[in-house]
Amino acid sequence: MVSARNRRSRREELIEARVLLEEIRKNNVTHVVGVPDNGSRKLYELLKEDSRIQVISVTHEGEAFSLASGLFLGGKNPLILIQNTGFLESGDAFRGTAFNMGLPLVMLIGYRGYESMRSGAEPVDTAATFFEPTLKAWNVPYYMLHTTSESYLISAAFSKAAETSLPTAVIYPGECV
Repeated sequence: MVSARNRRSRREELIEARVLLEEIRKNNVTHVVGVPDNGSRKLYELLKEDSRIQVISVTHEGEAFSLASGLFLGGKNPLILIQNTGFLESGDAFRGTAFNMGLPLVMLIGYRGYESMRSGAEPVDTAATFFEPTLKAWNVPYYMLHTTSESYLISAAFSKAAETSLPTAVIYPGECV
């Protein structure tokens, strides 16, 4: 049985994709590069309808970092949209491009397994338990976006990335609706 507290928490984690899209537009994003997943599906649908932003789907997340790095060097303003499992998979591509080159790329990363850590469910999804420690070990500044009202964190990430010349992440549990 799900308690009222857990139901409330789950509702708070449904993030309105249209609000995220507005925040992405505010930052003059030209391209969104990534791999769609269940959590980002609605945001991808809205992005594909937007004539101002080009969506580029890649076959795996490592390609997203290479492609976004090239777009940035070519004068574009890309956003990487992936899930945490893909971020973990793409470690060497991330290190060899965006991080080593000091590119202020912003990543919007779905946090698969977050709910299993909060609820104490067994087994806990290791994609979640490895994710934040990996961000910290790799010196990636990040912001946690729990609710639609925190969409301003996307702009904060763009500012932080520009200030530090480091790739910066906005991570979100749940899904976009």
